[in-house]
Amino acid sequence: MKMRRLGVDGPEVGAMGLGCMSFAGVYGATDEATSHRTLDMAKERGFRFLDTANIYGNGVSETVIGNYLKGAKGDWVIATKAAIRVEEGERFFDNSGPHLRAELEGSLKRLGVDHVDLFYIHRREAERPIEEVMETLLALKDEGKIGGIGLSEVAPSTLRRAVACGPVMAVQNEYSLWTRLPELGVIQACKELGVAFVPFSSVGRGMLTDRPPALDALGQFRGSNPRFVEPNYSANLVYAKRLQALAKARGMATATLANAWVLHQGDHLIPIPGTRSPEHLLENIAAADAVLSAADLAEIETALPVGFAHGDRYSDMQSVGPERYC
Repeated sequence: MKMRRLGVDGPEVGAMGLGCMSFAGVYGATDEATSHRTLDMAKERGFRFLDTANIYGNGVSETVIGNYLKGAKGDWVIATKAAIRVEEGERFFDNSGPHLRAELEGSLKRLGVDHVDLFYIHRREAERPIEEVMETLLALKDEGKIGGIGLSEVAPSTLRRAVACGPVMAVQNEYSLWTRLPELGVIQACKELGVAFVPFSSVGRGMLTDRPPALDALGQFRGSNPRFVEPNYSANLVYAKRLQALAKARGMATATLANAWVLHQGDHLIPIPGTRSPEHLLENIAAADAVLSAADLAEIETALPVGFAHGDRYSDMQSVGPERYC
């Protein structure tokens, strides 16, 4: 697999990473054995970069990875996240030093490692200055518990304030053909500041694939997402079929084409599409070697013009946390 670097001074990883939220069953039932087969395939095909979080299944994803690492050698680069708290049904964000430190320790225990290569604040706590948060993260880095600092779902202004305090390795925001907000500043700021941009949901939560999820198989998260609620779902499916036709004409899977488009938006982008099956992983892997011409990119833009998606990317409840900078 072609290689890219996590920030200016970070490790080299494959041009694509593996998002591991699916290991927790968020997008459908799965089991540890299937997840481990997916990790076997990832290792065989050159994936080094695994992305997880403490909240994925309340530690399930990290535990699945930790159990795999016990018997699997490999030069893995592991990222995890913390800051989202759920208490008595209420979801809120905590970037305090004691919370981040305690959650990191829990993640390290579940993963079975003494440090992670990249540690993100999963959401920014709006009331807490990012400078204070960076002080905590820089201390964790100095202690050797984390290799690099990451921010998720943040605005360019937050990134600039953070970098003024110390090095940031990566920013992780949603980015795909149907979610293009990062083009309004985050992608450019990351490039300018030497920060890797790590797009998640690069195949539109499964919509931009050969097998978009059926309405009766969406699960709780996607089932409450406006883009998967009628009439938006059917309208978005029309565009998904356009991408399917373009992919078929090029002899590739739709997920391959969707990820290849993301990779072509800058050499500092390292998408982390998630999957819970080795078969789907192969479709994602193929994007790293796909070459799109200027004519290909123009045809994609015509078929799926910027802003085509019907419905907000998050429900009102889901939209609390990501910074709205435009």
